[in-house]
Amino acid sequence: MSIQWDPRNKRWRWQFKRSLAGVRHRHSRLLPEGWSRAQADAFDAAETARLCAVAAGIDQTDPLIETAVGLYLADKQHLKSHRSAAEHLGAIAWAFVGRPMSQLPEIAREVATRRLIPASARRAEHEISVATARNRLALLKAACRHAWKAHGLTESDPTARMVLPTVRNERQVYIDREQMLRLARACTHADTRVAIRLAFYSGLRLGELRTAELERGLIMLRDTKNGDVRAVPPHPKIAHLVDRLPLKTSKSTIQHAFARTRAAAGMPEVHFHDLRHSAASAMVNAGVNLYVVGQILGHRDPRSTKRYAHLNAATLAAAVGTIGQKRPHTIGATPKKKAAA
Repeated sequence: MSIQWDPRNKRWRWQFKRSLAGVRHRHSRLLPEGWSRAQADAFDAAETARLCAVAAGIDQTDPLIETAVGLYLADKQHLKSHRSAAEHLGAIAWAFVGRPMSQLPEIAREVATRRLIPASARRAEHEISVATARNRLALLKAACRHAWKAHGLTESDPTARMVLPTVRNERQVYIDREQMLRLARACTHADTRVAIRLAFYSGLRLGELRTAELERGLIMLRDTKNGDVRAVPPHPKIAHLVDRLPLKTSKSTIQHAFARTRAAAGMPEVHFHDLRHSAASAMVNAGVNLYVVGQILGHRDPRSTKRYAHLNAATLAAAVGTIGQKRPHTIGATPKKKAAA
């Protein structure tokens, strides 16, 4: 095996011993501390393919994809999602290792069609969801575009012809205040009960409830999903709860407690994240415009908020009802004279 655990240094070690084009190659490298097995496997695949490509004299005008992936991971180490990105890219290394950038469209089709994780020593091959396949291909696309724009690895955008699979898994589960209260009453875990109310009346994600702080009467979020600082005014119904922020209980503990709660409340179809969706739907149905809703939820892309556009049935009905109505002034009509003062 090329990847072995080094117990002395408590890290993965990469080793390469192979004859390429009649030349014996021996390499050994201690990989960075904290790398997972998936990251180590991804490095192994990329570095092995690179050495083989050099030995085979592959045309360097069509660079290998793993070169782009390596540059991307090296440049993005400061991101919170770096480890996750490395693991996701490593999971589809079977599709791109040893292949040039020009084959990105074919690779996208293969990953979207096959959607399988190759078997390892510890688990059997299994299928992944369309959403996961799309996320991994989106990371691969980002890596190749980064290599083009930041490093000039190619002369033009190598991802222009990549087609990512379409995902249609938007949840349409919304609950009202009475259902939220039923969940809260059925909850026996104190912090989870607080989290249910806070999420419903603020639209905050579970992770945000664990980082939010109360400042000058506002719920402040500095460590958000998109990196933007966000301030949310607390709803009067949770004014007595916001001083509990940030919640100290772990996400997994709250998630497990919520799973027990929804079962006890007879609402097994409700996920914790549906509380956020319910907050958005309540605002939209109350006539709040989508831009403001997006600001409260922290959406950088308006398309994220657009999913709630269909909910404002009353506003849409009122708009449709204006069709054909008589108006006080029509085009070409003579305006009435003002009465003398």
